[in-house]
Amino acid sequence: MIEVQNLTKHYGSLTAIRDVSFTVAPGEIVGFLGPNGAGKSTTMRILACFLPASSGTARVAGFDVFRGSMEVRKRIGYLPENVPLYTDMRVAPYLDFVAEMKGVARSARKKVVADVMDRALIADVQSRLIRNLSKGYRQRVGLAQALVGDPAVLILDEPTIGLDPAQIAEIRNLIKSLAGDHTVILSTHILPEVSMVCGSVVIINRGAIVAQGPIDRLVEQFFPTSRIEVEVAAPRGAVRDAMKTIPGVVRVEERAASHDGIGRFVVESARGHDVRGEIFQMAAQQKWALLELRRVGMTLEEVFIRILAGEEREAAATTAADAVPEEAS
Repeated sequence: MIEVQNLTKHYGSLTAIRDVSFTVAPGEIVGFLGPNGAGKSTTMRILACFLPASSGTARVAGFDVFRGSMEVRKRIGYLPENVPLYTDMRVAPYLDFVAEMKGVARSARKKVVADVMDRALIADVQSRLIRNLSKGYRQRVGLAQALVGDPAVLILDEPTIGLDPAQIAEIRNLIKSLAGDHTVILSTHILPEVSMVCGSVVIINRGAIVAQGPIDRLVEQFFPTSRIEVEVAAPRGAVRDAMKTIPGVVRVEERAASHDGIGRFVVESARGHDVRGEIFQMAAQQKWALLELRRVGMTLEEVFIRILAGEEREAAATTAADAVPEEAS
């Protein structure tokens, strides 16, 4: 449904994105992640036919965004990071205007507008001037305009920015409900939100794609170990040293201990090697008071940080290598 190949965009001497390639399958919800200035918004603007690329190709819903931009625009809903609204209009008339611009038949507009207001949770402000709405309500009006016309593809740039926690949960559920019938690519800085909504992610840094794929596959790729959290009332040094001797354990990290002598540890072992049984038996034999023993899942945030940290190390190494003067011949 979305196919991007070697997409590059130059702003004068600045290269915002370079050789960006990824695909989003029909009905899939994909998170598009990266630090500020990585190239997320530039890529999404190109997909929405808002910006031309310098080189490369992009197809949305089967149409080229350069040669068939009008056909692409008929099939997408776009929510930019800074929502451009007609603030002197009231909510319902504004959405009716959007529906007219998108070619919705006059006889269907009232129902379409009522439906998107319900889905975006703005029916209670439909008669208010947009300029008098809070930032959160304006964001939801922007989401509603993206949903008008039931587009096949939704391009959402920071869809929950400015919303309170309850509103974020409601919009998250709305986006999840779109899976299957709609293809969605969304950008956000709230990584737990991506884990709850998206099946796959594309991570961009310094204008280039650095990782992509299903979240669980990326976790396995960048964290080839399993982790167990252990809380025990016993001499911490003895506990740490003993757990290091368990077959399959590759690392034992001691967390801050409480004042009552309780130690907390994170034990890493080879993926697929569950060492909880061995830890339990060791605690029983040593007569340790085992207070907690549980698996710790790797988070998308940890994957994201590890990927970017690796990128920074590579960039620093390259810079250092370039700075070494060549030996005189």
